Order: sequence, then structure tokens, then C-alpha cells
Amino acid sequence: MRRPMRWSFHKLRWLPMHSEVKSGDQAAGLRRLLARNALRVWTIVGAQQGMGATSLVVNLAASMAQHGQEVLILDEHLAHNNVGNMLALKPRHDLLSVLRCDKSLQEVLLRATPGLHVLPVARVAQSVPRLSVTERQRLLDSLVTVSRGVDVVLVDATRQEGGSVMACLAPTQPLVLVTDATANGITASYALIKRMALKEGLRKFSMVVNRAQDEHEARTVVDNVARVAQYHLKAQIDYLGHIPVDEQMNRATQLRSCVVAAFPEAQASLALGGLERAMMQLPSSGQGEDWGLPSMIKRMIGQQTRPPNWAYGT
Repeated sequence: MRRPMRWSFHKLRWLPMHSEVKSGDQAAGLRRLLARNALRVWTIVGAQQGMGATSLVVNLAASMAQHGQEVLILDEHLAHNNVGNMLALKPRHDLLSVLRCDKSLQEVLLRATPGLHVLPVARVAQSVPRLSVTERQRLLDSLVTVSRGVDVVLVDATRQEGGSVMACLAPTQPLVLVTDATANGITASYALIKRMALKEGLRKFSMVVNRAQDEHEARTVVDNVARVAQYHLKAQIDYLGHIPVDEQMNRATQLRSCVVAAFPEAQASLALGGLERAMMQLPSSGQGEDWGLPSMIKRMIGQQTRPPNWAYGT
């Protein structure tokens, strides 16, 4: 009997899946979880600038890739400290160049490490209202193509109104909000939740507290925001995890590396592993076609054109 095949995104060829794993292998457990679930799309945004959302996306993606997952990051930021620059990839082009037929998708897609790719989409997100019908279809087709064979898509979203993937989430699809334990962080978190709830109809949020002293402090922050949001907005706020204060995280950033690679035993690395497991173990009911990347982009561009049937094949 032939072994099942999967698309290897980073090697661009077909490879057999490995089914024999050690029972105590953490990476194998994560692979088994993924084998039972469809592509997961997580949109991550900082409550305000300086919350460490981009750093979290980069390090979380690196941790997932280390555990055998194929990860795609959609980078919505133009700033110098975006995902591409943080990984020393020096992005020169954007997906918009593909839509205008100036570059191929392969030329724009950046490979960080085996299993981890970055697609710069900042100019596309800002240009959606001005795209032609043909360019909108190319956008949909490009994202369908690039997400084939991928296990997880992480969107490093901006807070810009109308120019971000997070504005086209389904009402029950969670937005991962990154904050800290400061008064400014808590205030900014509630302000963003209020905006997304009232303007975009979003009712489900997950929170990660960055640079927390411990889990108790992190949970206290989330519980306080959750109570206010539930009372005033009828919004559900769930605690997803926290990243502790860890100098080795800063050291890894200075080295243009991910903490899970540079310092795998650091407290931040261990916390990222726990956050990854928490995300993978969440119920996947509802993560069907309505939660998929093509449907998110359809909502963003405001059209109902269905992608080719092969786009949903495995």
C-alpha cells in the first residue's frame, strides 16, 4: 500500500509522510494533532506599537517549524522592524508586485528556515480598494497557491483600519491580541477590542501577555479585560498564554535569531512551546471553509468569486 504523500513547501517536491514516531516525541504529538485538522490561520496583532507582536510571530513560527510544521507568515508591516527584516531576509518586493505581473510568486516569497516562509503583503493590504477585478482574482489565486501544503498561517497584522486581514475575520474567528501588564497596554487592549467588536462585529479574542513576571500576573491582566469586555461589549476574551521577561529573548533579537534556536532552554523558549501547544489543542470546529485563508481574502476584497476547485484539494 502506498504511503500517503504531502506537499513539502520548502523543498518543492513530493515527500512521504513519516508515520512511525516515538511515543514521547513532542514534535510527533504536534504532527498528529495537525494530521487531524485542516490549515489553521491565526491573526496576531499588538494592542499598540511596542507590545512585541512581531517578535512573538517570528519566534512562534520558528518553534512550530522546529516541530515539523510548514508555516507561512503574512507580513502586513512596512516598518523596518517587520518580520522580514527581523529575520535578516531583507525583503525587496511585495505581493503587490505579483498582482501587477512585475515579479513571480517565487521571487517574492522569502524562505527563512526549512518549514518557515514569509510573504510580504503590506502594500497589498493598503491597496485592496484600488485593485482591479483581475488583480483581485490574482490576489486570491496567489494566496490559495502559496498556502497549499502549509499547516499554519500566521498573519502579523497591523492595526490600520480597512487595511488589514484582521478586519475581514469571521465573527467567531479569534483575533490573537498581544499586550503587556502595563496600564497603557491594558487600556490599548480594551480600545482595540472595542473597535473590532463595534465596527467589525468580532466577538471572540485570545490574549497573550508579553513580558509578564509570571502566569498569575498575565492571567490577572486578561481576566480584568475579559470582565469589562463581556459586560460592555458581550465579547469573549480567552487567556492563551504569556511570555516571561527574559533577557535571552532580547539577546536573540540582537543576534538576528529566534530565541528557540539560539537559546532553546530559555524561559521564553519554553513558554513559546507551551503557547504553541495551547494553540494546536484548541477545538478546530468552525475552522472550515469560512475560516480559511481564501474566505478571509474574499471578505477583504468584497467579492464572491470562488477559487478553482483544486485549491481545496490535499
